[in-house]
Amino acid sequence: MIVYQNHLTGFINDVTCGEIANKVSDGIRIGLGFNVAKNEYRAFHNSLQFMSGVLRETLIPANCGVCIEYRIPNTSQRVDFIVSGINSFGNHSAVIVELKQWESAELPSEGDDMVLTYLNGGIHQHTHPSYQAWSYASIIDSYNQNVQDLSIVIKPCAFLHNYERRSPEPIEDQIYQGIISRAPLFLKNDGQKLSEFIEKLLVKGDNKETVELIECGKIKPSKMLQDNLYSMLEGNEEFIMIEEQKLVFENAKILARRCRSDHKKRVYIIEGGPGTGKSVVAINLLVQFIGDGIVSKYVTKNSAPRNVYFSHLRGKGKRNVEIKHLFAGSGEFVECPSNTYGALIVDESHRLNGKSGMFRNKGENQIKEIINASELSIFFIDEDQRIHITDIGRIEEIENWASSFGAEVKRATLTSQFRCNGSDAYLAWLDNTLQIRETTHTNLDIDYDFRVVDSPSELYQLINEKNNEIASGTNRIRNKSRLLAGYCWEWISSGQNDLSVHDINIDDFHMSWNLKNNIWAIDPSSIEQVGCIHTSQGLEFDYVGVIIGPDISFVDGKIVTEFKKRAKSDKSMHGIKKLHRKNPEEANKLADLIIKNTYRTLLTRGQKGCYIYCCDSLLAEHFKNFK
Repeated sequence: MIVYQNHLTGFINDVTCGEIANKVSDGIRIGLGFNVAKNEYRAFHNSLQFMSGVLRETLIPANCGVCIEYRIPNTSQRVDFIVSGINSFGNHSAVIVELKQWESAELPSEGDDMVLTYLNGGIHQHTHPSYQAWSYASIIDSYNQNVQDLSIVIKPCAFLHNYERRSPEPIEDQIYQGIISRAPLFLKNDGQKLSEFIEKLLVKGDNKETVELIECGKIKPSKMLQDNLYSMLEGNEEFIMIEEQKLVFENAKILARRCRSDHKKRVYIIEGGPGTGKSVVAINLLVQFIGDGIVSKYVTKNSAPRNVYFSHLRGKGKRNVEIKHLFAGSGEFVECPSNTYGALIVDESHRLNGKSGMFRNKGENQIKEIINASELSIFFIDEDQRIHITDIGRIEEIENWASSFGAEVKRATLTSQFRCNGSDAYLAWLDNTLQIRETTHTNLDIDYDFRVVDSPSELYQLINEKNNEIASGTNRIRNKSRLLAGYCWEWISSGQNDLSVHDINIDDFHMSWNLKNNIWAIDPSSIEQVGCIHTSQGLEFDYVGVIIGPDISFVDGKIVTEFKKRAKSDKSMHGIKKLHRKNPEEANKLADLIIKNTYRTLLTRGQKGCYIYCCDSLLAEHFKNFK
């Protein structure tokens, strides 16, 4: 989607006449469907004045193309400015310019290719402008078939026209030289240098043809991306499939081939409990589909699984931006045109919502939007892991939306357990003990390390010991055990990146919720943090230690849940009090389901063992008696 396009002379004329900000704003309103805010309008007016100055008195041909606010397909990303033409080798070429009105920046304490700058009324961490420009170029290069087949050259750079260079200059620090070499950085007094940079790349005009070729290019993963993914997955034992996983995988490939052939919509629903390998199949399908040239994404509501699986597939080079592009949140398809994707692979489908966005005000239904956006929609689901009041992920709901699109529906079930020591008996025992459903498993007589401890400090000690065990055949610790807790303690906002701020305090036990500045499930420092349902669902560990909070207790022979004892910062119960005022019975029933499902999920994260501490002593005795 191109908001504004013109020849170089036409662009300069629009700037000179004072019409450029109006034309760009009108293009956004008409093409993208929203009005431009006043500050963004001013940014267009100011930044484009500077770009006009850079391009006005140069050797750049007058019939070069200018494109403003190009929206990269399959993303919400918009490229600020593109000038295009023909290079000295006769190739179509485009220079991407990331425009910033920044006036200063500082080095961050941590984070690759990140800077600190003043934004939105305060100092915030932001990606380095050169990285941002380079990432846009990389995504276009890796997913646009015309760019690949016609050898269109994409050159990124960044222009901070208000930024006066200091000595030394933080934004040009040595730590950024790698990314600046890929996307040169130009500051306030570098207008002439930017002009010369563009002049060398564009020796002939193209009459806007280059950007038009990019705009109409078919979206297709590049061969390099395909090869990178295959090489990263190969030999990674965490993603090896066996038996029924392989069957589900092959059936999904068959459905994908049929969709490519007849372009009819199909929906594949794969049901499976904890540890049945749903995510293993999902990641293998992502790699397979990309390798087959099918435009695909791995989708989850929660970012935690996406971040962990991306970290498994990422390489050591700078091409990880293309791989990260393959991972998406469930709310990214609100405005997506029909059949944009060949396949969307939706893990943790039980967590899908109706409305999307931070304020739940976008779209209609995520299931509907996902099916609409893709020819093949694959939903991995466990209805017993619905843990939020807004979760709508049910098989019946998926089937109803599939029917409304006239989509063919196929179902499969994964049953083989790879967690809880491969035992369905543990899950049945857990359901019985939590009084979710009555089963015959009233005792835990299986080879699974389940213990009830008397203090959270003892719990931490056990989990720390397991986490520090040496992996077989190596000299590295396993780093595969974690502490978890029910969401009954407030998440203190001032300490979200500070281990000295203790959110959870029980007797002599003091610890923080998982920090926001790391990937909690795999970062070695996370053993000193407590994870919650939102950072652990969809993931697995060797051992987990679970603090069962005061929101669940044992009274007169019954498991009793109390939603009022959940932390106010826990959004999974947002709206339950209002519902309780209108319909107490329905609210209590829903809260009971969410709380029990939450603990069922936490207690099934461990492959080899699970240790628990209960804030309610009678509940601890209940677990001991059933054990």
